[in-house]
Amino acid sequence: MSAIEHLAEEILAREGGFVNDPDDPGGATNFGISIHMLRRLRPGQTIGLDEMRALTRAQALEIYVTQHFERPRLGDLPQPLWPSVFDMHVHSGANAVRILQRLLGQFGFALAVDGVIGTQTSAAAYQAQGMAPAHLVDAYGIARRDYYYKLADQRPASRKFARSSDGGKGGWILRAEAFISPRYHLSIAQHRARTGAWA
Repeated sequence: MSAIEHLAEEILAREGGFVNDPDDPGGATNFGISIHMLRRLRPGQTIGLDEMRALTRAQALEIYVTQHFERPRLGDLPQPLWPSVFDMHVHSGANAVRILQRLLGQFGFALAVDGVIGTQTSAAAYQAQGMAPAHLVDAYGIARRDYYYKLADQRPASRKFARSSDGGKGGWILRAEAFISPRYHLSIAQHRARTGAWA
């Protein structure tokens, strides 16, 4: 099994199976593959909930690798970034790259935030990795966590994904922090302070 296939297997374990949550703007998903993506990948076919449920684990893994790693050229990034950016790309598509591009902009690199990994984004990522090899992955994970919080700030229906029913960390935040060193994890008190203004 290649390193990329191993990462894909880990993502699949986090994604789980069929979900059709009305509060998820991505619509029905299976293994993290949205109904919208499956319709794009199978033009001319009718893709409804039955077809979503019928998606196999092997098909999902192939989509992960081809559509979420190879097609967006994640392999052009420094390898330490692969796990978190790949996981985020499965979860949020090109937003995974936009988060990185904004972060690199904060490092001082002039980049378009277009969600596309071209030569400038790749070169900036390698330079940033060279400048802060022990911190770039954590910085990306923190930026990803901030993205989830801001998304929930703007869309109340999504707050349940960032905050659990007892006020603890929701799945989005736990998923981001899985790629952040423990010393940068928010305490429950910090998380509750961050989400305290939510209804």
